[in-house]
Amino acid sequence: MDRIVEKSLLFDFYGELLTQHQKEVYGEYIQNDLSPTEIAVLRGISRQGAYDLIKRCEKILTDYENRLHLVEHFQKVKKTVASIHTCAEEIAECDDKSIVREKIAQIAELSSKILEEYYAQMGIAKPVYDFCMKVEEELKTAFYL
Repeated sequence: MDRIVEKSLLFDFYGELLTQHQKEVYGEYIQNDLSPTEIAVLRGISRQGAYDLIKRCEKILTDYENRLHLVEHFQKVKKTVASIHTCAEEIAECDDKSIVREKIAQIAELSSKILEEYYAQMGIAKPVYDFCMKVEEELKTAFYL
């Protein structure tokens, strides 16, 4: 992942967990593309102080990601949703019912994958998960008819 995008995603997901001062300084660095020198001048602190604070924020945000994996899960879901979108486009362009059914099955499988990962991440109990899967199967059956 591009380092700038990665830093931005980490800030988007975990920025609220920083102190107000850290959030402001790191936000200026990430969102406004200011250098440590520019931040130091704006804030009346040393360039080294601004640099150290930026590095400390990066470490804090990275540590959160290493523990919680929210950005990683977001990227996986984003990729799966893109695949679902591709299948939907293919369905829209296709007149062959067997191919349409195949694509619908792929969409169901991909959406189940998202749900499984979500349930696992949230620690949802197995009976709840099983119920959700049963409802999904019933919906698939009804949709195919």
